[in-house]
Amino acid sequence: MDNSFFITTSVSILLALFGYLFTWFSSRRSQQQRDQLDRVNDQLSELYGPLFALVESSDIAWRAFRSKHQPNNRFFSDQHPPTADDLTAWRTWMNTVFMPINTEMVGIIQHNAHLLIESDMPPCLLRLSAHVASFSAVVSQWEQGDLSQHQSLVDYPSEQLLNYVNSAYKLLKQEQAELIGLLKG
Repeated sequence: MDNSFFITTSVSILLALFGYLFTWFSSRRSQQQRDQLDRVNDQLSELYGPLFALVESSDIAWRAFRSKHQPNNRFFSDQHPPTADDLTAWRTWMNTVFMPINTEMVGIIQHNAHLLIESDMPPCLLRLSAHVASFSAVVSQWEQGDLSQHQSLVDYPSEQLLNYVNSAYKLLKQEQAELIGLLKG
């Protein structure tokens, strides 16, 4: 048997094998990137995007409310307690603006917890859920005519929630852009 035939055949087989392996690894990597992009898209569209919009709109509404009611003081301050008009406005805003937004946020979290970035539930999301559950009892008292209570037993985690949702949203948008770039490039 001719040595050159053997070498040529061996090189051809090795090149074909390397070509196959390169194609297989390349397509596997592309599929992993597509799968990762699909997850990031789901995280943004089903969890962090809606949360971002609701947290931001709630914060804007809160600032608007506060610009008219107790603007220079803490709302439930012992030194400057809210007036009867402030409390009436508070109940109206809680029933029509804040509780619907908060309840929607909790529903989004509960239905999409599998899309969290972390493996554990972030404390600010747990605190939001506890706040909404606790405030539901206050709203129920109002519906029964008992206006003696105006605060949840669990404080709303405003700063922590704003920071968490904003940073998670931005992180995922950056990751999404990078993955799109990798898949296009």
